[in-house]
Amino acid sequence: MTAYLVFFAIVVLIYAIAVLGLNLQWGYTGLFNAGVVGFLAVGGYVMAILVGPPAADRFGGFELPFMVGIAGAMAASALASLAIGLATIRLREDYLAIATFGIALAIQLVALNADALTGGSNGIHGIRRPLADVFDGPFAYNLFYLAMVAAVALAAYLAIEAIVRSPWGRVLRAIREDEAAAQSLGKNVTRFRMEAFTLGSALMGLSGALYVGFISYVSPSDFAPTITFQMWTMLIVGGSGNNRGAMLGTLVVWALWTASGSLVTDLLPTRLHAQGAAGQVILVGLTLVLMLLFRPRGLIGEAPTVSRHAGA
Repeated sequence: MTAYLVFFAIVVLIYAIAVLGLNLQWGYTGLFNAGVVGFLAVGGYVMAILVGPPAADRFGGFELPFMVGIAGAMAASALASLAIGLATIRLREDYLAIATFGIALAIQLVALNADALTGGSNGIHGIRRPLADVFDGPFAYNLFYLAMVAAVALAAYLAIEAIVRSPWGRVLRAIREDEAAAQSLGKNVTRFRMEAFTLGSALMGLSGALYVGFISYVSPSDFAPTITFQMWTMLIVGGSGNNRGAMLGTLVVWALWTASGSLVTDLLPTRLHAQGAAGQVILVGLTLVLMLLFRPRGLIGEAPTVSRHAGA
C-alpha cells in the first residue's frame, strides 16, 4: 500500500506541474489551450531522444545526463509553443482551442508514424533513470524520485506565484478581463499572451519529461487526448486563477480516476474492462459538470482582488 501511495504521489506532482502551466495560460491570461497533451508529448519525446539508449534504426539515443534531457524538453516545448503561438495567439478563444487541439492531434500522429525519430507505435524503451544504480530496490528509488519531483513542483509553484503577483502577472489578469482596455493602456497584448503561452507550455514539457524519466519508456499511447480533458478537469475542479486550487484539483481528479480504475479492474470481468475505462471518462466528465453547476469557481477559486486605491 505504501509503495502504491508513493507512486500515486509522484504522478500527481508530475501532472500538477502541467496543470500549473495550464493555469497560467487560462486562469491568469484567458488562453484556451486545448492541446496540453501535445506539449507533454514534445517534452517526453525530447527527453527520450536525448537521454535514451542508441538504436540503429532511430535518431537520438545520445545517453546525455538527465538534467540535460529536462532542459532540452522544456526548451523544445517552449520553441514549439512559440511557433504555434505566432500562428494562433491572435485567434479568439474558441478558434484558439480548435487550433491547439488540432496541433496536439498532429503531434500524436507524428509520434505514431515517424518511426525513425520516435520509434513509432513501439516507442522508445530503456530510458536511463537518474541515479538508478545508487538505490537498492524500486521502492527506495521511488522515494528518491518522489522527493525530486516534489522539489521541482514546489519550485514551479513558488515561481508561478511570484510571477502572477508581479506587475507582469497583473497585466495578464487585465488582458484576461478586458483585452481592449489593456491595449488602450499601452500594453502589448500579443507579447504578453505569447510569453504566458510559452512559459506555460515549457512547464507542460517539463511534466512530460519527468513522466518519461520516471517510467523509462515513451510511446504514443502515453499521450492520449483524454489527458488534456483530465487536466482541464483538474484545473476547473480545483479552481482556475489559483495555483493552490490547480494542485488540489490535480490530487482530487487523479484520486477519482485511479479509484474508479481500481473498481473497474476488481469488479468487472476482463471482457468488460474497455467499457469500464469508458465509464472512468464519464465519471470524470460528470464531476466536471457538477462542479460547473454547483461550484463554478472550483474548490479554491481565485481570490477577489481590490485595488489599494479603491477608497482614495
